[in-house]
Amino acid sequence: MPEIDYKKIGFKSGLELHQQLDSHKLFCNCPSILRKDEPDFEVTRKLHAVAGESGEVDVAAKHEAKLNKEFIYQGYDTTCLVELDEEPPHQINQDALQTTLHISFLLNCTIQPITQIMRKTVIDGSNTSGFQRTLLVARDGFIETSKGKVGIWYILLEEDAARTAGERDGKKIYKLDRLGFPMVEIVTAPDIQDAEHAKETALKIGELIRNVKVKRGIGTIRQDVNISIKGHPRTETKGFQDPKIMIKTVETEVQRQIENLKKNKKLKSEVRTVQKDGTTKFTRPLPGSARMYPETDLPLLKISRDFINKAKKNLPKLKSVQEDELKQKGLNQDMIKLLFKQNKVEEFKELLDIINSPQLIAKILLMFPKEIAKREKIDLKEVEEKLEDHYSTVLELFKKKKIKENQIKDALKKIILGEELVFEKVSVGDVEENIRKLIKSKPGLNANAYMGLVMKEFNGKIGGKEAMEIIKKHLN
Repeated sequence: MPEIDYKKIGFKSGLELHQQLDSHKLFCNCPSILRKDEPDFEVTRKLHAVAGESGEVDVAAKHEAKLNKEFIYQGYDTTCLVELDEEPPHQINQDALQTTLHISFLLNCTIQPITQIMRKTVIDGSNTSGFQRTLLVARDGFIETSKGKVGIWYILLEEDAARTAGERDGKKIYKLDRLGFPMVEIVTAPDIQDAEHAKETALKIGELIRNVKVKRGIGTIRQDVNISIKGHPRTETKGFQDPKIMIKTVETEVQRQIENLKKNKKLKSEVRTVQKDGTTKFTRPLPGSARMYPETDLPLLKISRDFINKAKKNLPKLKSVQEDELKQKGLNQDMIKLLFKQNKVEEFKELLDIINSPQLIAKILLMFPKEIAKREKIDLKEVEEKLEDHYSTVLELFKKKKIKENQIKDALKKIILGEELVFEKVSVGDVEENIRKLIKSKPGLNANAYMGLVMKEFNGKIGGKEAMEIIKKHLN
């Protein structure tokens, strides 16, 4: 691909990032979980285009309406009438609203204290109602990058769409489990200078918002890139799950627009979907303002000064600050990385309140479950799920000196296997007598060899340090 002179071609670009939040659904109390089992019921619907606030029908809605499609929706016992568009929306999820404010603070935005919840026409089947609810929460922020500030135009809170599940009899199937997940949309100013800068900006924003209550993993964050060059209408390239292909996609789209101008084609703004090879494919015309109209089932949203101040007070610490704190507690970089990767930093801090032993707690959270899973041949996820509410129980036993440190892993194993937490106590005198007899019966071994025999015989009923002191005493 030829080198691109971005300034010469009048390159203009901005990002739209969509991030799911970690709380229940936005306008009902259903849990935000994706189901893997078979659906409990199905309904079939046909959607229709309606006029927006301007009185006109949006061009993208017209395009979808002409296709005259029917859609099948699959629901579960975690699906309510709100998702089926058979019941008005409930009041907005306050937890999701607070997280949106946290993101707004991190991106230096100004909060919009009074805002209108809007309906955005979407009739591709991904919403049972034919629209998506969205609201402007904050605006006019920025982030710092290696190529200067990138403005943040808007922070919006909206419903995620239903997810596709194939086709049947020519009808597209959607699962309703994802419909209504709270999702933040971050819209940047067109300050992106080139393909590398687009990737850098996306990663920078992603790094910042991971400091708050957002979902993790593939599919929980999606990125769109708006691109135009001088003389060419804007295209919105959708579908980035991985920033790795962003550079190639931006370069490929720029080259496509350059070729279009050479061919003197009649051009229109459009939405294009990113393919696995980094190329893009036409999806539909680019929607305009005609797709928006006010939500009639909910009042204006007023974000009070008290709510804003409370959100500021509860703003989580940045990851870099937390890393420094963990280093000061004596944890090495590998342990810190694992705590963040496994999302166990908060759990680590809670256990630290029980007993101030950072190294021990890190081992309990990060090492013992893996060792038990391997030894007992149990799936690690199953082990972690069974231990989730019991780490504090075992630490309390250790704190009260009902078990010794070397018995902690065995206590966790007993919990997983459903065994009673009973630990036989042995006297120091009995231990010493047994070690003396062992040394006498197997003369000539070194201290470590005797140590292995002792630990095997007593099976965690005595600490290693205590056992070694007795062994050395009888070897001298």
